[in-house]
Formats: sequence, structure tokens, C-alpha cells
Amino acid sequence: MRILISNDDGYLAPGLVALANALRPYADITVVAPDSNRSGASNALTLDRPLSLFRAENGFYFVNGTPSDCVHVALTALMKEPPDLVVSGINQGQNMGDDTLYSGTVAAATEAFLFGIPAIAFSQVNKGWGELQSAAKIAAEIAVRGFPSLDQPYLLNVNIPNLAYEQILGIRAARLGKRHSSEPVIQTQDPAGRSIYWIGPAGAAKDASEGTDFDTTSKAYVAVTPLQIDLTNRKQMQALAVDLA
Repeated sequence: MRILISNDDGYLAPGLVALANALRPYADITVVAPDSNRSGASNALTLDRPLSLFRAENGFYFVNGTPSDCVHVALTALMKEPPDLVVSGINQGQNMGDDTLYSGTVAAATEAFLFGIPAIAFSQVNKGWGELQSAAKIAAEIAVRGFPSLDQPYLLNVNIPNLAYEQILGIRAARLGKRHSSEPVIQTQDPAGRSIYWIGPAGAAKDASEGTDFDTTSKAYVAVTPLQIDLTNRKQMQALAVDLA
């Protein structure tokens, strides 16, 4: 089995190292990740400058670009044969609800999915890398099990509570919840006295009802959400056709 691993926290992130170590006994792994933290990069590709590929002392490759760049370069320039699976993470912090639209972790998996390769994005619910080895063990178990009942390729978003392995009650399919709007930007000044702005933190959960990823992880279960790329609002297609007639 061949597995490509990427992330958005950068090639030195503990979550990436833990995931690679957990998967190494099961597969021939290749790691291609950003040169630095690219959280919130979403599905951006770098088109305004060339990219460079480097290799670190531990054998990981890193790219001076986004998570999507990393997977794109790996699949089209580095790897002689396509991998059987692409995994992204383990991210430091949850990617639930609306987070999936902004997440570089999810974007790396999405890029592989667009190339027709099964892909899984892994995140821990809380930041700080608490119980990381437990999360890595669970991630490896999910990655290597396969999902024969799903359409191929599949795209899965997985959120793992920061709990010891024995405290995880199981793995459940969950739908995406929904957040409130993000907190306001944080305004401050640069040394010259000019206003500068930091994007505020994500909002609280608005829909954390039963069956959502928020609800599932709060009950000590791993939440696995199947994602799709088609953004068509099918419910409005008929109404739109009437308006355009």
C-alpha cells in the first residue's frame, strides 16, 4: 500500500510526524508538506510564482506553497506511481462544520480527491497536541481499514477527541454542524502607527445537534464525515429555472 501524507501545519508539525510514524508499519509512505504553517489556506494553488521542492533530514519533502500545492506537486512531479490513499494531518485543532471550507488540512485531501484518489483529513478537536499518540493510532486504523461500501474515490473528514485511546468510545458517521459567524477582526497598530488587522477566531457552534460532528466528538466518539465537491444548490434549481424563464 502506498500512502501520501500532507498537512497544513508544516513539515515540522508534531501531528504530521505522529501520523507518519503510525502509518509507516502499514504502508510505503511519502510525506510532502508545506515549509511553514499554512492554516486557513483552503484550496488555494500558487500561480503567481514558481514552487520549490526540498527534502528534510528525516526524509520528509516540503514545498514553499499551500497544502494543495504540496499534493499537486507530489502527484504530478514527485511520485512515479499514484498512491493508493492520501491522508492529511493530524491537524492541531478541529475542522468541523464551516471550518471545512477554510481548512488547509481538508484542502490537501480534497486535492487528492480531485485527482481520483481516496483521501482522508484528520484533526484533533482541541489544540495543544494532547493525547496525540492516541489520535495517531486511531488515524492509522481508519486509514488502513478501507471503505468498500463508499463510492470510489471517497473524501472523509475525521475529527478525533483529545482523549486517551481507551477513553474513545468508538467511531461514528456524522454530518457537518454549523458555526456562528467568526468573531470580529482584531485591530491594532504597526510600529509606524498604521492600523493592521488580525482575522478573529472562529465563532461558536450554531448547530451542534445530535448527529453533527460537534455533538459526536463531545460524547467521546471519533466523528467521520463524508464530503463532496458539488456545491450546486439542487433545491433551488427548479425555482431558478422559473425565474429565468
